[in-house]
Amino acid sequence: MAEEKKKPAPKKKAPAKKAAPKKAAAKKIQTYVPKLKTDYKELVSPSLVKRFKYKNVMEVPKLLSVSLNMGIGDAKTNSKHLESAIEELTLISGQKPVTTLSKRDISNFKIRRGYPVGCKVTLRANKMYEFLERLIAVALPRSRDFRGLSWKSFDGRGNYNFGVKEQIIFTEIDYDKIQEINGLNVTITTTAKTNDEAYWLLKEFGFPLREKPVKKDIEEAA
Repeated sequence: MAEEKKKPAPKKKAPAKKAAPKKAAAKKIQTYVPKLKTDYKELVSPSLVKRFKYKNVMEVPKLLSVSLNMGIGDAKTNSKHLESAIEELTLISGQKPVTTLSKRDISNFKIRRGYPVGCKVTLRANKMYEFLERLIAVALPRSRDFRGLSWKSFDGRGNYNFGVKEQIIFTEIDYDKIQEINGLNVTITTTAKTNDEAYWLLKEFGFPLREKPVKKDIEEAA
């Protein structure tokens, strides 16, 4: 008898591959937005629209920049004083300032054109809002005998200027490490077209501006 052909052994099925675990959905990176920037959209802008009856949201004034200027009288002869001022303004603003140079000769102070006279920095966008938040909530209330900012310091073109007598009102400055007490000038630039619009823009942001007298009070005082 012919030998029976052996049937080939059945092939073993390869084990089913386990489905690869689904990758966890990438977490959305939350972008930091300063509180005052959020306040502008949610509180300040709607309030100004209501007050001034703007027909278009684009008409609502907004903040553009904040400039800090620290003058140093002996910057030419005392380089350490200038270096200290630059370091302090960097701590206060969170941005490195540039050295300011004299634009003309000042014989009384023996200053010639091109001599260093201080430092300045201009803040925009998030850094501007972050600085203003610290200025309003922390620094200004620490000023000696502080009674609010004057409502008369607007320039008629939407800008506001005021001076800070001592840099030590900013918590970033260590009193034990400063060389001298330095003041600085703060300029806030806005898109406001009138002093009244600029006043209420800053007021809605929480600036401690003194109350403006109404027209009737001004006439009676006169």
